[in-house]
Amino acid sequence: MDMREKQLSYQYFFEGKIMKARLDEVLLPNGRRARREVCEHVGGVGVLPVDRSGNIILVRQFRYPYDTELLEIPAGKLDHGAEDFTACGARELKEETGCTAGRIVPLGAQYPSPGFLTEVVHLFAALDLTEGEMQPDEDEFVEVVRLPIAEVEAMIARDEIRDAKTIVAMYRARLKGLL
Repeated sequence: MDMREKQLSYQYFFEGKIMKARLDEVLLPNGRRARREVCEHVGGVGVLPVDRSGNIILVRQFRYPYDTELLEIPAGKLDHGAEDFTACGARELKEETGCTAGRIVPLGAQYPSPGFLTEVVHLFAALDLTEGEMQPDEDEFVEVVRLPIAEVEAMIARDEIRDAKTIVAMYRARLKGLL
């Protein structure tokens, strides 16, 4: 059975720097019409840094939509023009942690919320790290936190780390034998 929905019309209600919101009318496989709210997002990257001692390097930062601080892997948006995913990941790693990676391993992509959001987050593991100076954006306030792999996994199990890209990156790195 073909489950594809056909877009009949769309209307934008908001256009910002990193996302646009629109309302679509679609034709369902059964011939009925429905509405779909869609948030178009520029996409991003997430980098799981693993230091030479086997620690995961996370960043703690305030996340306005949830009104709380989260622990998560360094990440950023694909909003610097024609930049490939790996270069964006290396840039975000340097900005948020000060580290550069001797080796970057792709961990695939993930869809954070496919019911309404077009965002794709490309994930990487960063290995063979060299320490350096952080270079955060002017509106970015982060604290670097190093934790043993087992502690990060325990925090995920205890529901203390809720960030999807962090959980997916940890799982995929474990499946690839990188942790």
